[in-house]
Amino acid sequence: MTTLRIAVPNKGSLSLPSDQLLTAAGYRVHRANRELMIDDVRNDVRFFFLRPRDIALYVGSGTLDAGITGRDLLLDADTGAEEVLPLGYSESTFRFAARPGELTAVADLAGKRVATSYPGLVGGYLARHGVEARLVRLDGAVETSVQLGIADAVADVVETGTSLRNSGLAVFGEPILRSEAVLIRRPDTEDGDGSIATAVERVRRRLKGVLIARQYVMIDFDCPTAVQEAACALTPGIESPTVSPLAREGWVAVRSLVPRDRAPFVMDELWEVGARAILVTPLESSRI
Repeated sequence: MTTLRIAVPNKGSLSLPSDQLLTAAGYRVHRANRELMIDDVRNDVRFFFLRPRDIALYVGSGTLDAGITGRDLLLDADTGAEEVLPLGYSESTFRFAARPGELTAVADLAGKRVATSYPGLVGGYLARHGVEARLVRLDGAVETSVQLGIADAVADVVETGTSLRNSGLAVFGEPILRSEAVLIRRPDTEDGDGSIATAVERVRRRLKGVLIARQYVMIDFDCPTAVQEAACALTPGIESPTVSPLAREGWVAVRSLVPRDRAPFVMDELWEVGARAILVTPLESSRI
């Protein structure tokens, strides 16, 4: 069996949550001395800790089989690596910005200079919209480029917009991209016996199981059979609730999944219809 090779971010906002997600999925990624490579013998996986911006290149070239990086970095690299699972953290939004009132739509960028750290991503977006502009590549602090006179607009990550406003800029047009951490794989994961494709799918399934588990909690409660229908209507679960008779005549025990953010409200509603002994338990992983 071929050892699966996975790239993991070694720093930045992607690093810690990626390590936590992989650990929750049953993989060994702890580095005692900041090693650049770790063998997870039990899962037959070798992890490589790389710069987030380089991961799409290694995976797209087929040097590594899979990896975790940002969707923005994946699209900017344009190496052919494929996104297989959004991971829901390190979220960001890419926007255009310029001096207030000077530019109001993407079409206004025609013939203009646009500063960005993501020329592949921004260039592809402009091409799809039929806009020809000159891209000015910068490694950071692109918001100062307009003040310094080397660009007419910028394309960058926007969180609160404070740094843009401090530089005298305002966003315009639709978002270029909404990014987040993603699991990616090389374009052709089929080897001789298909073991790499199978192993990558196993990783995807495990990570998805953890992500789904984080969205739900298990709720258990007892209720009189007279209010069972109303209580189960509040907790329909994925397929249906599990209902078991209790030793106490006329009562049942119910177990079901509910969305984590709805759990406090569901507990209130269950109490009001007559349910008692209501317990909520967090989940670690799942296969749903």
